[in-house]
Formats: sequence, C-alpha cells, structure tokens
Amino acid sequence: MPYDEKTVNQVREMIAERTDNVVEKVMFGGLCFMVEDKICIGVKKDTLLARIAPEVYDAEVEKDGRAPMIHGGKPVKTYLFVNLDTIHNYQDLAWWVKQCLDYNPIAPLSQAKQKAKAKSKD
Repeated sequence: MPYDEKTVNQVREMIAERTDNVVEKVMFGGLCFMVEDKICIGVKKDTLLARIAPEVYDAEVEKDGRAPMIHGGKPVKTYLFVNLDTIHNYQDLAWWVKQCLDYNPIAPLSQAKQKAKAKSKD
C-alpha cells in the first residue's frame, strides 16, 4: 500500500466537511487530493504532503519531521513533507488539513494548467 489508509480516510472526511470539489489522484507515489483542480494535500507511505501558505511553510520547515519538497534541485516553498509520526492525534491532522484548504484558494495553478486555461479562453 503506497499510503496510510487511516490517514487518507481522515483527510478525506475533513476535506468533505469543507468542499465537494475534490478529486483524488495517485501522484508522487501516494494519493493526492486535488481541490479546485490544484494539489491541496497528499499522503505517501508515512508522510503527509502539505501545500501551505509561505508563512506557514517558513514557521514549520525547520521543525523535526519536516522536509521541503525538492524540484529541480531547489525547495518548493509551499510544499512540505510532514512525517506522520509527528502528527499525534486527529486535531494535529485537522490543523494540517485546515492549513492546506485555507491556502488552496490563493495557491496558483500549475504552469500546465495555467496554459490550458489560457488556451481555452482563446
């Protein structure tokens, strides 16, 4: 199993409380939740992938059990891997899900999706 089923089910329930515009996709070796056509949060093995606001990222990245997502040799400032061992209870997980959902409306679309959206307007 590429992801922790219990965590996935909890994340699924938490997201459903706030939106129904969600699609689950197998990505990055785990399961990602796409909200409004953007990566919002994911679960891979024993790790949470959180897409969070830059200021939350800055406050969390240096803590134990955290690691930036690296793309092209550089950290991606709004994507953070969080070891599930550092998420001790439902409330901790709910905090992460809230951070991801709160950032999602202002998070940019991927470059590919921006290009596709621009083409569809032509």
